[in-house]
Amino acid sequence: MKLMAKKLSSLDKVFLDREPVPTCEPIGTALRNEPFSFQIAWYAESEEDGFSALTIGVAAADDYGGTVRLYEIGHVPSELPAYPQSDDDFITKQPGLFPDPLYEVSHGTLRLVACQWRSLWVEFDPRGGLPAGKYAIRVEFRDPDGRELASVEHTVELLNAELPKQELIHTEWFHYDGIAAWYRIEAFGERYWELLEHYIETAVEHGMNMLLTPLFTPPLDTKVGGERLTTQLIKVTEASDGYIFDFSSLKRFIDMSRQAGIEYFEMSHLFTQWGAKAATKIMAETKAGQRQIFGWDTEATGPAYISFLENFLPQLVRNLREWGIAEKCWFHISDEPNMSQLDTYGAALKIVQPHLLGFRMLDALSEYAFYEEGLVQTPVPASNHIDPFLEGQVSRLWTYYCCAQDKGVSNRFMAMPSRRNRIIAGQLYKYRMEGFLHWGYNFWNAQFSLKPINPYAVTDAGCAFPSGDAFLVYPGEDGRPVTSIRLKVMREALNDLRAMQLLERIASRELVLDILEDGGRCPLTFSDYPREESALIHIRSRINAEIAARIDLIAT
Repeated sequence: MKLMAKKLSSLDKVFLDREPVPTCEPIGTALRNEPFSFQIAWYAESEEDGFSALTIGVAAADDYGGTVRLYEIGHVPSELPAYPQSDDDFITKQPGLFPDPLYEVSHGTLRLVACQWRSLWVEFDPRGGLPAGKYAIRVEFRDPDGRELASVEHTVELLNAELPKQELIHTEWFHYDGIAAWYRIEAFGERYWELLEHYIETAVEHGMNMLLTPLFTPPLDTKVGGERLTTQLIKVTEASDGYIFDFSSLKRFIDMSRQAGIEYFEMSHLFTQWGAKAATKIMAETKAGQRQIFGWDTEATGPAYISFLENFLPQLVRNLREWGIAEKCWFHISDEPNMSQLDTYGAALKIVQPHLLGFRMLDALSEYAFYEEGLVQTPVPASNHIDPFLEGQVSRLWTYYCCAQDKGVSNRFMAMPSRRNRIIAGQLYKYRMEGFLHWGYNFWNAQFSLKPINPYAVTDAGCAFPSGDAFLVYPGEDGRPVTSIRLKVMREALNDLRAMQLLERIASRELVLDILEDGGRCPLTFSDYPREESALIHIRSRINAEIAARIDLIAT
């Protein structure tokens, strides 16, 4: 048996049917509290005919206390890798199998699939307290008899500095019906709480510090007139004089999330998506039993829903303040309204605003008029519609991207090069973004939530969104999420941002911008940015070098 192995940076992607060409050398430095990753592509030539169930051994020479983890990179199908009108900055636009899920290597073995390019994700995590210095990471492949087939080594130098706490507020919308549907368990039953905690911990581990909180079933990507599986934290009981609200599940949710590391909570939207025309779905205990009391057939500004909100919101606010988290809570009206819905959005806001004084309000929308007319305090424009908001000098601005941002801006589709995912760090830094929002942490449904899907088989929400838009994690067999290349690269971007902020603190913002824009030769915007992997590695290497030159200043 012959086996070839190649070292690649974390920004490359390895496809089964083509020999990878390294785009750049993996970065050689990292900070002491920063996970570091690279990849290994391998190709086995087998002399066996027909089916073979051979495995090969793989292990990291780990003399540093279990700090190296190996993940086998799996492949998933995409029928829709890109929209036809998208730009050309894709690896391919052809349907096929794409590298994405990361399966942790168990028992030190890999299934041998000959004559295909396979790959490993190697993660070195020094956060257990390793001192500064150089660390050689060696990964060895061995045949069933223990003979070495190939090996790859990379040396990373840990600098005597640590990334500062993440300042950016980062949310990837959690879809709570996904866990219940995939694992076939009751939403917010005991087993569900156990699994939910695993998924939140993984989110926090990868830089998410804000969590969409399902007061009621979030009215997101739901067919008009349709409904999603109920995922409602607030227990509502109809009473003769109004409603009785049980906040105990919300308190449990918040306590668990804070324990996992979540800092901010965005309350689920109080009105339907695309303009706030109707009430969100709300279930209640009534004399006739458990039933839906509000939904698509409830006018958003009708007296019944107004009365409900006038009952509910003051009690919610009182609890949030008693729990000491009010200043960390944000509220939504409606997701992605357009100009034709300006009036309905404004009418909905008028209902709830008196009850939410002192709370931050945010919504994803790309029409500047909503901000200009004072209807949204914190607009979250798409990255390809952000210029009017920048020109208007909106303070504490956020941005987002989704399926529509496929021309000239950063994004994270499976068919895109990973550098297009990671460049968001420099853009967020330059424009001093307060937050970044994405709608899909685990949307395992077809578009409009018409039915659940298997994310290992359907990665594009039923040929609706380019693969990679709808989710970052896959459901694991053990109730824990399976991570992805895109999730790991997004964490690298967030760590790049933290390194930039550290260098600004010990040197200057001008120096960081000079590095990002190559001395002014390559101005950075949301649509103009480096299109080479080596440029991103060079930027981060220079930032690390400047930090290393100022180590003595960090303590002060």
